[in-house]
Amino acid sequence: METMTREELSTEIEALRARLTGDMFQDMEIKDQIHNLEMKLKGVKPMDSHFDCVGCGS
Repeated sequence: METMTREELSTEIEALRARLTGDMFQDMEIKDQIHNLEMKLKGVKPMDSHFDCVGCGS
């Protein structure tokens, strides 16, 4: 698994946010990807962990 830099994570998050439509059902997968990237950016979980989030189950 490739480790992304903070700048790369931020760029990817912004690219995903630009794809949001405002429709909750269409945006669900994109928001999940944003959430996972933000957790990595903030150091909420180890970068190489295969568990995305123990607290929320994402």
